[in-house]
Amino acid sequence: MTRRVAAVDCGTNSLRLLLADVDPGRAELTDVARRMEIVRLGQGVDKTGRLAPEALARTIAVLRDYADIIAGSGAQAVRMVATSATRDAGNAAEFVRLVKEVLGVAPEVLTGAEEAALSFTGATAELAAGPDDGPYLVVDIGGGSTEFVLGAAPPPPWAISVDVGCVRMTERHLHGDPPAGHEVAAAIADIDAALDTVAAEVPVRQAGTLVGLAGSVTTVAAIAMGLPAYDAARIHHARVSVADVRAVTRGLLAQTRAARAAIGVMHPGRADVIGGGALVLDRLMERFGFGEVLVSEHDILDGMAWSLAADSRG
Repeated sequence: MTRRVAAVDCGTNSLRLLLADVDPGRAELTDVARRMEIVRLGQGVDKTGRLAPEALARTIAVLRDYADIIAGSGAQAVRMVATSATRDAGNAAEFVRLVKEVLGVAPEVLTGAEEAALSFTGATAELAAGPDDGPYLVVDIGGGSTEFVLGAAPPPPWAISVDVGCVRMTERHLHGDPPAGHEVAAAIADIDAALDTVAAEVPVRQAGTLVGLAGSVTTVAAIAMGLPAYDAARIHHARVSVADVRAVTRGLLAQTRAARAAIGVMHPGRADVIGGGALVLDRLMERFGFGEVLVSEHDILDGMAWSLAADSRG
């Protein structure tokens, strides 16, 4: 039985909406609408420990638009999750209150493990019948954190979240335009330390396929593919070699913000932080010996949609 559901994901950098018709019996998920806006909720959180007033205002303004779309869609269930920035913020309760006023439901502030499990479900639901070998290492490079989750099928047995992401690396280290060599080296050291933590907790080398999620990964893929404009259908399940990831990363870190913003596939709100996100992808592929990454446009939003369709309580 098909059920229309609405999923909203509020990360450190972006606020995203998925309206989907889901049929659990047939294992089919059909998009009705996907939206993404860069709101930068996590602006300054790494430094101040609080959500900035202007970041809250940007986020709630977009959420009002999403609430109107959901109200007119006939969605039978709504779920919103909030991730890294909200976990880290001392004034998260204010954010929760505002969201409930606008959307009618409170956001669930996920742990890193919960976030990783939903991302895994969304990213791998289509892969079981395909040619790619499991177990799958699903890596979700966000604004404030990166989730690593390993398994052959849900629920995945291993998951960890580490505090390296495109916004956090940029705010901590990549200040120059373009970043200076010592700034890039400091970011690499930070990322490599986080990967040490991942290696100690998750047997990543058991993975048969690396699956990469989120805007940093999809943007790197689009640049590597030479696309003139962002094309989600072509990017979804594209394969990008480690050599191409390295070349794109080096190119982005050598460019000014203005040069990055002029790239045809670049979202305007991502141009200043894409170098940090690309560097996370580059370092993890190098560290764990992956020759390519399978890029997925389906992620935590899809995992949330599946969970809503399976939950008769709605």
